[in-house]
Amino acid sequence: MRSSNPVICVLLAVATLTSFASAADDTLATKKCKCPVAGTEFTVGDAAASTQYKDAKVYFCCPGCMKRFVADQKKYAAKANLQLFVTGQAKQVHCPFAGRDANPDQSVTVDNHKVAFCCGGCKGKAAAAEGDAQLEMLFGEKAFKTGFEIVKK
Repeated sequence: MRSSNPVICVLLAVATLTSFASAADDTLATKKCKCPVAGTEFTVGDAAASTQYKDAKVYFCCPGCMKRFVADQKKYAAKANLQLFVTGQAKQVHCPFAGRDANPDQSVTVDNHKVAFCCGGCKGKAAAAEGDAQLEMLFGEKAFKTGFEIVKK
């Protein structure tokens, strides 16, 4: 429906933009992630707390975990960086080891998400690691800076 009334046009535009924003928020709200402190899994919409981190948000299962994170971000950085990737607030742009273009055929699944590498050597290095050692290797500060970037809003 079209209107020549400028007030109605502005109201329709605001309503349309609001619905797009809500749809984007709903998408993030339904993403599953893990608390970087406790490891508890939840959906972003059910998070009990959150804080700003690297121009994005990290979500927590409780306010106590958020306080522990804020007090020692270095300790939880790899898990927080992983959460940014899992929730779509960060995207992979290069191999986290070499900084070269990532090849989707050379990937390893981490927390149900594929991380791609430039070559079989980098993939093999990542595949050989497990648990927290693998997370630190792929999502620690150096690797995150090399291979990922925050998605601009």
